[in-house]
Amino acid sequence: MGNRLTKIYTRTGDDGSTGLGDGTRVSKDHVRVDCYGSVDETNAQIGVVLALSIADNIRQCLAPIQHRLFDLGGELCIPGHTVLTQEHVEQLEESIDALNENLPPLKEFVLPGGNPAAAHCHVARCVCRRSERLLVTLGKEESINPYALRYVNRLSDLLFVIARVLARADGGNEIYWQRD
Repeated sequence: MGNRLTKIYTRTGDDGSTGLGDGTRVSKDHVRVDCYGSVDETNAQIGVVLALSIADNIRQCLAPIQHRLFDLGGELCIPGHTVLTQEHVEQLEESIDALNENLPPLKEFVLPGGNPAAAHCHVARCVCRRSERLLVTLGKEESINPYALRYVNRLSDLLFVIARVLARADGGNEIYWQRD
């Protein structure tokens, strides 16, 4: 494979526009750009979780998701392009079911925290939820892959379950909301 980037700066965005994968130029604050930027942030936050000391089963679960989020970014960068499928959604559901199986039922809301890995996973979940909201907004203006929205929805659920697992790692606990 040849070099993908030979120049890091092009100056083409100095006017506040950016190029989509199909060559179309749009404003950098276009909802599509905001959407794939938020997906990129989700990916980066998952990268932070992966940079921490976590169990191998969690690492093996999250590592492929980074690749799928990069695929989703590509989908969003190229209008009309689709990569994510029902199979990708089902893979997340299987991971949720497997990880949730050993967790106690929730009786209260969980507060973000518990330990650094769980806290970072909660941040990833929050950014993922923003990505989902932006996908909904984009879907009102343009056609999007319905599996992309489902994937991001399930991913936020998976990140919540992983945060619960991580909070309990090494004898730790989750932090529950205490009502006044």
